[in-house]
Amino acid sequence: MPEPAERSGTSGASPSPAAGGPAAAGGYDDRVARVALTWLAEPGNRAVWALVQRYGAAPALDRLIEAEPADRRLRASVTARSTLADARRFAETALRRGEQLGARVVVPGDAEWPHRVDDLATLELNVSGQVNRDVRPPLCFWVRGGRPLGETLDRSVAIVGARASTEYGVHVATDLASALAGAGWTVVSGGAFGIDAAAHRGAIAADGRTVAVLACGVERPYPAGNAAMFERIAEQGLIVSEWPIGAEPLRHRFLIRNRVIAAATAGAVMVEAAARSGATQTMSRVLSLGRPAMVVPGPVTSAMSVGCHAVLRGNPYARLVTSADDVLEEVGRIGEYLAEWPRGPEHRRDSLDEEAALVLEAVPRRGSSTPEKLAAVAGLDVRTVLRRLSLLELSGLVIRADDGVRLPPKRR
Repeated sequence: MPEPAERSGTSGASPSPAAGGPAAAGGYDDRVARVALTWLAEPGNRAVWALVQRYGAAPALDRLIEAEPADRRLRASVTARSTLADARRFAETALRRGEQLGARVVVPGDAEWPHRVDDLATLELNVSGQVNRDVRPPLCFWVRGGRPLGETLDRSVAIVGARASTEYGVHVATDLASALAGAGWTVVSGGAFGIDAAAHRGAIAADGRTVAVLACGVERPYPAGNAAMFERIAEQGLIVSEWPIGAEPLRHRFLIRNRVIAAATAGAVMVEAAARSGATQTMSRVLSLGRPAMVVPGPVTSAMSVGCHAVLRGNPYARLVTSADDVLEEVGRIGEYLAEWPRGPEHRRDSLDEEAALVLEAVPRRGSSTPEKLAAVAGLDVRTVLRRLSLLELSGLVIRADDGVRLPPKRR
């Protein structure tokens, strides 16, 4: 397991919390409180985030434990977790264990905090369900890997899609990730089977940076079948999670996690998605945040393309992309990347004016013709035909012979 980033101002990482060193966001108590709060309530909780913003993490933890929260769901969660263990003691144990496993905790005041995620504070969604409404910024991140978190995510693109991907989807995701990583961009995804794994492996193959954002503890990457891939990610990039060491990958946590993928990156690409998919939920967050939302089209006969086409059809701000050049043009600075429009091969006749083109079309494919016959076929006067024939001859498109004008022999 890789060692955590060096605790220095130049690396962007914070001092070791387990050693009691001062953090840029406050002290050891602030870090402990933030870990405890993400254990008592799921990340993104509006009420908890508002308490932290108003009072600070440690006082917010005191208020949450000592005074019953008005929110019924939050009150039930705090009560249930508090019966299992003392929140502060749990957080301190998790921090010590995380350091032993090579993981560190990053909080908003640290130099390596990824400030894009703070935009979640402005996100207002008119949707139902606790998971969909509780989309506030993270209180902290658990990180495995030696790179600074903020710097790694500064120029990053998310690639998301279906777990049950097709061969087409895997091919596209791998190529996109490899090209983006080769251009110096970090590829971010969720570490799952299918499109996620293809994106991570594409970046790894290009010796680029990749970040896996998990919905469980960073020491137990899920799914276990991708364990070897996660170790490579930790070597070349980062493994990130909001949940403390030991947290399990519960189903609803993937939906909570998706808001971080949307907010932490400069834009997101959806490669494949079914009609109901977590990837489409991620893209809705991307669109709500005003980030570039890019979609790869697929075969209309494929069930894994239904979600992609629905996003393109239903959102005027979603952009269709077919290559890494298209993606870079969307996420790069203005004028940094300019993708050329696809064009077929150019021919000498493409630059001809309309009259010259008519004369050339009138020349028979076999044999020769006189200027008078060409004028009759082209519907032009003989003088115009003679002038255009001179230009066509200079361009090598016709040749003059004793019996008239003919096309040059085809080159083998």
